[in-house]
Amino acid sequence: MSSRFTDVEFQSAWGQLDEPQLEGGWELFVETMGVTIYRLFDQGSQLYEYKVFGVLATTPELCADVYMDLAYRKHWDKYVKELYEKDFSGQSAIYWEVKYPFPLSNRDYVYVRERRDLEVGGRKISVILARSAPEVACAEVSGVLRVKDYKQSVAMESDGGSGTKVFLNYFDNPGGSIPTWLVNWAAGTGVPGFLTSMQKACSKYSSYCEKK
Repeated sequence: MSSRFTDVEFQSAWGQLDEPQLEGGWELFVETMGVTIYRLFDQGSQLYEYKVFGVLATTPELCADVYMDLAYRKHWDKYVKELYEKDFSGQSAIYWEVKYPFPLSNRDYVYVRERRDLEVGGRKISVILARSAPEVACAEVSGVLRVKDYKQSVAMESDGGSGTKVFLNYFDNPGGSIPTWLVNWAAGTGVPGFLTSMQKACSKYSSYCEKK
């Protein structure tokens, strides 16, 4: 299958492991739980795009494998309601429904992704790119709002010891009327919390795989 992403997109992701690209209006948003988050205001959507930098106490290979394992994520990510990859009229894509707090409607995503394990100047780097795929024929679900503008890139490599440097760049437009407090919580607390949960999930992955 041909790549849905370009070499330049992959290079842009891993290139920011060393030095974040913050020109053009990026601002420091929060530093918490060992994670630094920057944000950039998008005039068109009136929402923010985010860049996240942190270190996880696990190996890059394990971290990338856990990130890619959709079935396992349903065991450790409490905000996942549905998550699976399937063929939609000849196009492979991932369906993901996210739980939102009452009285807000859940959101769902239909997206494509690709992982590349790269060697760059002796460095081993895993990069995973994802974007919404409105071209995929997946019917919308009553009572659930479809997120049609979503993108995410993740780059991971060893921190030189037993940990993993992580760079995450993401934007999504959840649609509807989302309270400001929830948007700020998701970016400032939800993302660091997700990384912490993923780190715990990495420590339990081998046990999960043995039981499958």
